Amino acid sequence: MPELVLELNGRTWTLDGSGPYTLGRDPQGDIVLEDARVSWRHATISWNGGSWVVEDLGSTNGTFVHGRRVQQLDIGPSTAVYLGNPTDGPRLNLSGSAAAVPAGQVQPQQPYAAQGADAGWGGQVPHQPAVAQDPQQQAPQQAAVEIPQQQGPGGGAGAPSVHSDRSPTSFHEFSLGRVMRIGRALENDLVVSDLQVSRHHAEFHATPDGRFEIRDLGSHNGTFINGMPIGKGGTALLDPHDIVGVGHSTFRLVGDRLEEFVDTGEVSFSARHLTVTVDSGKQILRDVSFGVPEKSLVGVIGPSGSGKSTLLKALTGYRPADQGDVLYDNRNLYKQFAQLRQRIGLVPQDDILHKELTVKKALKYAAKLRFPADTTAGERDKRIDEVLRELKLDIHRDKKVTSLSGGQRKRVSVALELLTKPSLIFLDEPTSGLDPGMDRDVMQLLRGLADDGRTVLVVTHSVAELALCDKLLVMAPGGAVAYYGPPEEALNFFGYETWADVFSAFENYRDYDWAGRWKGSQHYQIYAADIDAVEPQSAPVPAAQAMKPPKPQGWFSQLGTLIRRYVSVIASDKGFLLLSVILPAVIGAVSLLINHERGLLANPVNPKTGIPVPNGTATTVLLILAVGACFAGAANSVRELIKERVIYERERATGLSRSAYLMSKVIVLGVVTMLQGLMVGMIGFASREVPETGLVLGHATLIELCLPIMALGFTSMMFGLVISALVKTSEKTMPLLVMFAIIQVVFTGCLFTLHGTLGVNEFSYLMPSRWAVAAAGTTLDFNKIAPNTDDPTSTDPLWDHTAGAWTLDMVALIALGALCGFLVARFLRRHEPEVMRK
Repeated sequence: MPELVLELNGRTWTLDGSGPYTLGRDPQGDIVLEDARVSWRHATISWNGGSWVVEDLGSTNGTFVHGRRVQQLDIGPSTAVYLGNPTDGPRLNLSGSAAAVPAGQVQPQQPYAAQGADAGWGGQVPHQPAVAQDPQQQAPQQAAVEIPQQQGPGGGAGAPSVHSDRSPTSFHEFSLGRVMRIGRALENDLVVSDLQVSRHHAEFHATPDGRFEIRDLGSHNGTFINGMPIGKGGTALLDPHDIVGVGHSTFRLVGDRLEEFVDTGEVSFSARHLTVTVDSGKQILRDVSFGVPEKSLVGVIGPSGSGKSTLLKALTGYRPADQGDVLYDNRNLYKQFAQLRQRIGLVPQDDILHKELTVKKALKYAAKLRFPADTTAGERDKRIDEVLRELKLDIHRDKKVTSLSGGQRKRVSVALELLTKPSLIFLDEPTSGLDPGMDRDVMQLLRGLADDGRTVLVVTHSVAELALCDKLLVMAPGGAVAYYGPPEEALNFFGYETWADVFSAFENYRDYDWAGRWKGSQHYQIYAADIDAVEPQSAPVPAAQAMKPPKPQGWFSQLGTLIRRYVSVIASDKGFLLLSVILPAVIGAVSLLINHERGLLANPVNPKTGIPVPNGTATTVLLILAVGACFAGAANSVRELIKERVIYERERATGLSRSAYLMSKVIVLGVVTMLQGLMVGMIGFASREVPETGLVLGHATLIELCLPIMALGFTSMMFGLVISALVKTSEKTMPLLVMFAIIQVVFTGCLFTLHGTLGVNEFSYLMPSRWAVAAAGTTLDFNKIAPNTDDPTSTDPLWDHTAGAWTLDMVALIALGALCGFLVARFLRRHEPEVMRK
């Protein structure tokens, strides 16, 4: 068995083939290399009986021989192996004999200098003037730029890492029959200080046959195996190499030892060959691949139509790519979204908070919804205070969000996402609409978040502060990558002096193959060529019904929190409160202008014709009250869902119950609307003569007349929610509101006879005003008050003066409201992350 001698920086090791030798930063390894580009356990060298073999252990930055990244390769004397970078990474020179120290022993020396992400570059890239364009050329000429070969931590394409890259945070020994409980409470065997973890979260059991199982203890955020929830209170046997997820921690059983890995932000993130195709067959995202280094700030820029928003949706799971994978720490985001969604923060372009609330109160409700139900108010307040101090918002805690500047509001949105300590944060146009000073402040904030141990990806139109980014992704028209690498090299890569010139080139040469130019460049070989070098972790995908993500709060707990928050928002809006009182008062007062002294009773029968004299006052008053209730109810809700759409989308992704959210709107707006209906009815009916006894409530005739108006307001409010769930912008709600009110006027039955009109009468059954007027009409006996003059023998069965007719009308009115609720719930699904709908 021949010996192999390794030499690095004046140190030598002799390998005798007695076993595999581990190379990496792990002090317990055989060959310790203190270089930031080298993974914790980077590679092994071993004798396989016929030759020496180097095997990469899934390192972040790779192992290279002859400039080529290798996974496993036979080596021998005179071979040079590079770790972390193919040109200037730590170089191991191999030979067949040398004066050496015993294998695995290190002679005293100065450690190899650790290098940061930009160490050893030898200065900045020299400035290159813009290249003149030849009118005969189809694309601008590319400047010749000498590209540095250095890759920092997570560099190259940011190839995804696996757990073997890092040393476990801690080890826990198992014995046969032992139970190890995991949770946030101090009495657990394994205490996890993470608010995403329940007080008593899960248990590991060692079974008599030598296997292990995990049992969920009714946790709120769930227990996961390979990214898939096992269900509340569920139990599952563990196979070798299974990864158990609890909050921000993962566990792996190796023999009888439990290894714990805590997600502290040192995670890789990459996109592989993302392609999105719309129904027309057009590709709006084409083969997008790039890797994001750990704890870095990545900027994404590009002209309109370059697919930036589509890319962001694909990267976050809001709209998964039709082809390709998104890998979070080498785990498939789409398949393991239920667990990984808590590790990812998203700050949309629009603020994800209620501007009527104070900063502290807005964060308080968000924390209540996102943290497990067993977290105390003190624990939530402590975390809120930590985030406010970190983002320098503590002096603004008691200010209303609407009173803050644009940059400060964006900080509050970021603070909301930081509550759950995400390792990866996405931001969509955070500087949109901000002046240059605020633009700089926001970008410096993001730079600080990355420096503090998070990976940040920001989509932006602003190019003023790109120098703060570690990497820059430039998207070309058509949704392809035109450049990915350090921002200081980007302009030289395109051959222009300003970004305005680059964007103009994109517009002028839309048919040019920008993606091909990028893939044929030296930059691509350095920063993206090895994106597929590491295979993602594979995990079995259970049936769709088993993948329902757990919710951090129970349904009733969420409902209570949402109701309190919504009431706080309404109470803070003095204008809405004032209008809510004035509108029904005005509607009721207008009805008093119609023959105020005349009652609502049936008139005497005409002795000559035998037909009761029609009482036009009754039908006119009821028409005004019904239309007013319709308009007030729909106006209360027609903008509620559209104005909170961004908030709903984000909260839904973090575990919000759709039905709880909808029910909170129904309850709060329903109470407001029915109180308005009561006010309208009382003003309109109280001063007029009405029947002494009703059909259902006896002498409480006034209440019996008001109930249909209240129910009409409620059902109209539900119709308003349908409109709000359908439209894309708030501006479109007002025309639909007016159209809805006009249609209700026509189909009340007060303007013309509906009964007996084929088609029209049947269509009127879909109108809430038809049933509400009919219910009040049964009490007033409308078949006598407003008889069919064309056919006195024809009466409307919905107006029959019976308790059964009144009940039928009210049930139909409420059923219409319930149908609207069902439709709203279905329409809300369109505004949820698509990965959750699959």
